[in-house]
Amino acid sequence: MTFPANSLRASVVPKSSALTNASLIVGGAIFLSALAQIAIPVPGSPVPVTGQTLGVLLIGTSYGAGMGVATYLFYLLAGIAGAPVFAGASHGLEKITGATGGYLIGMMVATYFLGILAKRHLDQKFLTALPAMLFANAIIFLFGVSWLHYFTGKDWAWSINAGFTPFIIGEILKIAIAGTSLPILWRIVNAKKK
Repeated sequence: MTFPANSLRASVVPKSSALTNASLIVGGAIFLSALAQIAIPVPGSPVPVTGQTLGVLLIGTSYGAGMGVATYLFYLLAGIAGAPVFAGASHGLEKITGATGGYLIGMMVATYFLGILAKRHLDQKFLTALPAMLFANAIIFLFGVSWLHYFTGKDWAWSINAGFTPFIIGEILKIAIAGTSLPILWRIVNAKKK
């Protein structure tokens, strides 16, 4: 199991073995699970506000596309298999086929694109990291709101009000956290290399 060495993870752990990569994937899945447990119910919506998207932003950019997607797939498969990794310590295939499924799939797609953007070093500067994070959130909500609309059969106004609007402030905060912490981490890593 090898992954390209163009990510923050590869800069911090340049020589990695299959065991190292497996450990990072499991650790990343645990990190995603922990952030998913920060869940605030939204009245009138089947979708809670969670810390999970912050985890996706950080994993996608710091692990790169390959390892990021591998980590997210491991997380999804663990949840499908019965591990209580989804919001509210929930699990099962119905989380992916139910109302929140679009968000979960959108997070996997966003993880991939964040890894691609990080390969182009867009995670290393504030002015490029913040738009990259915003783009990733747009992917998540495009999948999430579209699936919510399809799954519930409700109109688009309801789907947007239940599946997007209540999350705006929290997502801005998560984008700010990820979009500022990664460039700072890169500065530290690059300073230590000199």
